[in-house]
Amino acid sequence: MSTDGRDISPSEDRERPRRSLLVLLPVLVFAVLAVAFFLRLRSGADPQALPSALIGKPVPAFALGPVPGLEAGGKPVPGLSSADLKGQVTVLNVFASWCAPCQVEHPMLMRLGQEPGIRLVGIDYKDPGEAGRRWLDRHGLPFSAVGSDATGRAGIDLGVYGVPETFIVGPDGVIRDKLVGILTPENYASVLERIRAAGRGAPVTN
Repeated sequence: MSTDGRDISPSEDRERPRRSLLVLLPVLVFAVLAVAFFLRLRSGADPQALPSALIGKPVPAFALGPVPGLEAGGKPVPGLSSADLKGQVTVLNVFASWCAPCQVEHPMLMRLGQEPGIRLVGIDYKDPGEAGRRWLDRHGLPFSAVGSDATGRAGIDLGVYGVPETFIVGPDGVIRDKLVGILTPENYASVLERIRAAGRGAPVTN
């Protein structure tokens, strides 16, 4: 019998635990994912752990227009093409406004963009309209150029399967390294050294 005096059938009695589990399941799933992400950040896991088939090959050809409305110093920030990735070592970061890890990583990109001798550019991946512009306006602009890859075509050609991803491109336009995961205070120095090594023409090893 229920607390209000109503008789409870055996089927209703069996349904109660099931309904409770359904209510708790989304909370439990979120908690597990949050703990896993936190542990990954705390571990300082090497973002270079996953190799890329494109390392040692030229950057796939692409030509991306600018992010709509994005400006720096009152001037439009230019778009990006594969031809722009020649002449000096370039760090190419693929990000998106809807990407939570990108927000965690962004302060480190702001720091990287201030490093002498490093050219940092970005690809805004699958962002609609001015979402990318609003996100960069809010969090800061570390890039000297940003291409809008609204369809994701350039990302597919680059082998991007989860943002953020970062490529180190040599002065010859050849991909020297691919960093999978986020830049953190713990791995920043090692990533910076890999970028410097690409500038010296030193072989990049995992």
